Amino acid sequence: MPQKFRPESYLWQQEMETNLRLRKAIRVQLRTFSLMFRNGEVDKPHVVRLILERNTEEALALLAKHYKVSVPKLKVGLPKGHRSKVLGCYSPRNQTISLLSSNVIGNPFVILHEFYHHTRTSIDGRHKGTERNADKFANEYISQYRATLSI
Repeated sequence: MPQKFRPESYLWQQEMETNLRLRKAIRVQLRTFSLMFRNGEVDKPHVVRLILERNTEEALALLAKHYKVSVPKLKVGLPKGHRSKVLGCYSPRNQTISLLSSNVIGNPFVILHEFYHHTRTSIDGRHKGTERNADKFANEYISQYRATLSI
């Protein structure tokens, strides 16, 4: 005769703990999304904080949602011809932000600079926008992050 399932069994306890963890994670995500978009604006200091904490994929997903573009892929290793000259580059052909090393994943200036190129090329597939505008875009996020630190 097969054993009856008892709620106090070890597997049941594990399943309940997993469900609780998932519910908490979902609540945290919902809270994060509600904080990220106030009055249609993205919470720039939070995006920089996510990148500094090396949650770059999450930051890119939030930025992509705000700017209504696809989420770019991240790749460690630069394409040929870019070796050690730059910290990162954007390839519109495969919508990928390539980084020199894994250390650059936590560099908000490089990530935001390359995301700017992603948003500009998402319009028609051509490289639009200057380096100066990409720098300005990244610096705007970083300056707002720094302003929150001084409060």
